[in-house]
Amino acid sequence: MLIRDRILDLFYPPRCPICGRIPDRGLICRACADTLRYVDRQYCMKCGRPLEDGRAEYCGDCEKIRHAFDQGRSLLSYQGAVRQSLYRFKYANCREYARFYAAGICSRLGEFIQTREITVLAPVPLHPARQKQRGYNQAALLAERIGAELGIPVEDRLLTRIKSTVPQKQLSGCQRKSNLDRAFQAGRKILPEERILLIDDIYTTGATANAAAAALRQAGARRVYVITAAIGG
Repeated sequence: MLIRDRILDLFYPPRCPICGRIPDRGLICRACADTLRYVDRQYCMKCGRPLEDGRAEYCGDCEKIRHAFDQGRSLLSYQGAVRQSLYRFKYANCREYARFYAAGICSRLGEFIQTREITVLAPVPLHPARQKQRGYNQAALLAERIGAELGIPVEDRLLTRIKSTVPQKQLSGCQRKSNLDRAFQAGRKILPEERILLIDDIYTTGATANAAAAALRQAGARRVYVITAAIGG
């Protein structure tokens, strides 16, 4: 736990990211924790999506689509209370939820991150106009905490969003891909030895992750991975 968290906890106890109450201990109520579905057993070896068939290696999307990133993993299945929690994290100024999701990622996916020898964390950026309106970037909040816990530098300007797009949730799969065409640009040249981990809150169709990874590839990246708090499917 960061020192600043210990101090803040004395005055502003953390609230459960699921029900909003103050837990007896920790960052989430025991009852709420029991409802979460972690993606840690049967998942696609490419994007990390949960799989129903334990014999399958890839999900239907990854069998058809060639991704710009090397591999992705997610902490939780994007359903039920998690869906509502991440909505509040993203749109209702519940920035404190970053602590819970980042702690879970470090605990359950820390080994994945370390074995990929990640050298830099890159949060998926918002367009400047949208970030000004919202006041923060939830992906950057996650990246800052993950980087502090795992000792990996964070570059929140490694990627920039140069195209103002329609919110992805309003579009179909095909529309999401075209919506993000040339939406990102690398902020600098990427060295061949750098191994980049993209951080975002949600992975649905993979359009955002692919567009962001493609921009990094164009700047010279050879290895790009993706971590999200939750994934659909």
